[in-house]
Amino acid sequence: MPCYPVGRITALQSFSFRNALIMSKEEVILQSAAHSDSSTGRSSSGVGLVITGLLGGAVVGLYAATAPFVAPALRKVCLPFVPATTEQVQNVFKVLRARTGTLADIGSGDGRIVIAAAKHGFKASGFELNPWLVCYSRYKAWREGVHHSTSFHISDLWKVSFAQYSNVVIFGVPQMMDQLELKLASELPSTAKVVACRFPFPTWVPEHTAGEGIDTVWVYDAKTFKSDQQHGTT
Repeated sequence: MPCYPVGRITALQSFSFRNALIMSKEEVILQSAAHSDSSTGRSSSGVGLVITGLLGGAVVGLYAATAPFVAPALRKVCLPFVPATTEQVQNVFKVLRARTGTLADIGSGDGRIVIAAAKHGFKASGFELNPWLVCYSRYKAWREGVHHSTSFHISDLWKVSFAQYSNVVIFGVPQMMDQLELKLASELPSTAKVVACRFPFPTWVPEHTAGEGIDTVWVYDAKTFKSDQQHGTT
């Protein structure tokens, strides 16, 4: 049986113990570094998610705020929002002073024509693509006490039937007026009146006009333009 000096056994044991301590320290350091990297990664990931969320929210908010104003400009025929002047509003109801019944404002904007119509005794409706303007119009009608006689709709005018209206007001643009002639002639009753502001209809003959310059309004009798359409004279 081999015999080993006690001193050598102690030295070997001491060497092994020191190596074990060194390895343990290295493992602790490596584990700490790994934990630190993991924590840093989680922290960076959390910050990244917050930043992404904020940017996404900003983009959605910007789109929601601007889309109603940008979308009409992307259409083939654009009906921009330009508020009616006080003179224009007065001229509209000057030519409609003997009229009653229902009234539709095509491209109602901030609702001033519809609200004025309600104050003149009409049951008035506004059709507008911009939801912010529709919300404002409803609030304004409520504030002025005519909300029971008014209604505002987020609508594309080409997808709405105007057959139920006896009076129609339109602040149009030249590019759309010829198409609108055909639509209104096919939908409106023969007792209806159409008031065009800023631009006249291209082929209809106005019954009369009021105002001057940009405040001019043209009044058209449905019986006349429907008859002209039926006989192919427009």
